[in-house]
Amino acid sequence: MNNKKRPSGFVFKTYSAPEQSPFEKLFEIFKELITYTSGDFDEAIDWLKQLDKEYKLTTSDYTIEDFIEDLKKKGYIREEIDPTGNGAGLKITAKTERAIRQQALDQIFGKIKRSGSGNHKSKSPGIGDEHTGEFRAYRFGDALEKVSMTESLRNAQINHGIGNFNLTEDDLVVEETMHKSQMSTVLMIDISHSMILYGEDRITPAKKVAMALAELITTRYPKDTLDILVFGNDAWPIAIKDLPYLKVGPYHTNTVAGLQLAMDMLRRKRNTNKQIFMITDGKPSCLRLPDGQYYKNSNGLDPYITNKCYAMAQQARRLHVPITTFMIAEDPYLMKFIREFTKANRGKAFYTGLKGLGEMIFEDYETNRKKRIKG
Repeated sequence: MNNKKRPSGFVFKTYSAPEQSPFEKLFEIFKELITYTSGDFDEAIDWLKQLDKEYKLTTSDYTIEDFIEDLKKKGYIREEIDPTGNGAGLKITAKTERAIRQQALDQIFGKIKRSGSGNHKSKSPGIGDEHTGEFRAYRFGDALEKVSMTESLRNAQINHGIGNFNLTEDDLVVEETMHKSQMSTVLMIDISHSMILYGEDRITPAKKVAMALAELITTRYPKDTLDILVFGNDAWPIAIKDLPYLKVGPYHTNTVAGLQLAMDMLRRKRNTNKQIFMITDGKPSCLRLPDGQYYKNSNGLDPYITNKCYAMAQQARRLHVPITTFMIAEDPYLMKFIREFTKANRGKAFYTGLKGLGEMIFEDYETNRKKRIKG
């Protein structure tokens, strides 16, 4: 018989980061590049090859061609016929789109643990279905399944003694629960030409924020809804899967059209909790007139256009839809417009550059969730 004792206790050693395979290292870079190139696989690979020349990312044992073959085998890219008749090309798949969204979430919001329930808590306890860990005395009309038998039996023993067990209504204890509710959010993204002017790429950070927010809501709060729209001369909805391919166009900024579409989207939602997030860097400079013509003015703030924006902000306020504006520009006269717009809606505004945009949107989403959700 072996009486030798097994070693016990904890073993402490220096932390070492998990080893990444050659594929994983290149895939991290590839996901960044495919976002910057708006989903253009060939352009992303060209960039990857240039980076490889400069930083020696690959070896003779694992080349860029090996990486591309692995992307095919793992289902991240597929061959697709070019509709213009120029043969077949490689395109990213839905699996890659999801990987990009997850990376954006990890980068911007940190590694957030997924919630199994995916619901929002109200501020007030009551008849609900999410446990709080708090108890109160039983009241007539409380559902029997809400009675905490463990706490109630404990009360009975304290009140009547163990020898002569007796359970009365006064011994019964009910665990408080929280209502669960939903939030409907519309995210508006400005894709006017100014989002790439002055040598600053503003659209890529906006895309990343949108992808991260989409991933957050679908994984942590799946009962919530997120609709995304873009606005230039006009406004139109886009699907979450379209985000990596989003590009800036030669557009003016029709903020009114974006707000009108956002309100139309929210009217169709049954949720009582609704909000609009707007990411923009420029002043409103365009309106579509009743006859279909466009009224455009890029010189300063045009009162005809800004007054229409204020009217939309007031309409949203009357419908109890707060608008939070994330202004990624710091021009004083534009900030003045946003202040007036925010005052008309009684919403909020954040004046920020590109750095920290994602964290601000995440924090505000969480704050609004706590403040807006009612039982």
